[in-house]
Amino acid sequence: MESIIELITEQMPQMSKGHKAIASYIIESYDKAAYMTAAKLGEETGVSESTVVRFTTELGFEGYPHFQASLKEELKSKLTSVQRLNYTERFDDDQTAVRDIMKSDMENLKETIANLDDEAMAKAVDAILKARKIYIMGLRSSAPLSAFMHFYMTLLFDDVVHIHSNSTNEVFEQIMPITKEDIMIGISFPRYSQRTINSMEYAKKKGATVLAITDKDNTPMTQKADIKLFAKSSMASFVDSLSAPLSLINALLVTLGIHRRDHIRSSFESLEILWSQYEVYNGGKDRADRPQEDTQS
Repeated sequence: MESIIELITEQMPQMSKGHKAIASYIIESYDKAAYMTAAKLGEETGVSESTVVRFTTELGFEGYPHFQASLKEELKSKLTSVQRLNYTERFDDDQTAVRDIMKSDMENLKETIANLDDEAMAKAVDAILKARKIYIMGLRSSAPLSAFMHFYMTLLFDDVVHIHSNSTNEVFEQIMPITKEDIMIGISFPRYSQRTINSMEYAKKKGATVLAITDKDNTPMTQKADIKLFAKSSMASFVDSLSAPLSLINALLVTLGIHRRDHIRSSFESLEILWSQYEVYNGGKDRADRPQEDTQS
């Protein structure tokens, strides 16, 4: 599929002088242009706002908002961390940044719920319940998501493998035993982890069921996936937005728990005894406040 930058570059020779100015700016500073209003982009390129709007419609977009949204989506998988850092320049102060980021997370959650594929979720639940062994992998910024999922999966199932390593060789050593009776859960959001993609491809070759948890379809993350679950992860800064992905995983875990209620009850009963014995959790009273044992008797 042709990218927006490729489309602009291809059509640039036939453009008018004003449109060429817009095209040149977008090609050179696409990370900034994606977050400019039509008026601001016109100001930067020396043309009118209406010229900017016409530029986007002649490219085949419905209007400037459609063009801008498409450019933002495309850039998520291309921007470097330094370019992402530039996004913070648009915030006037700390208070604006805090509220805008939290509002963005709320919008991500709303869009994820609105576009949730119930059939895909049902397939994911069924495949995990039937799997002999469950492999979970999420690296870099997705590592907290895979760790969270693994923590609760171990309460639900007896054989769960959390693949995590900085070495490609170690990754494949962990996933090497996977079989057609197992499921591989790959978690990654832009920029997508190549090691996660490679591991999913390996699992597919071995006949395992592959579940992708990512942001959208038709990406390297979904090419080898049998089941796909999507969560919105629009980027507002150099920090990836993981609120919606975490909520999606939470929903998947709770749904699995409904089917594994007896197993969870048995596990928790045993764990509560151990947690109490070894004081894993604070019981509401600090050790210093507890009455000391009488050592004189």
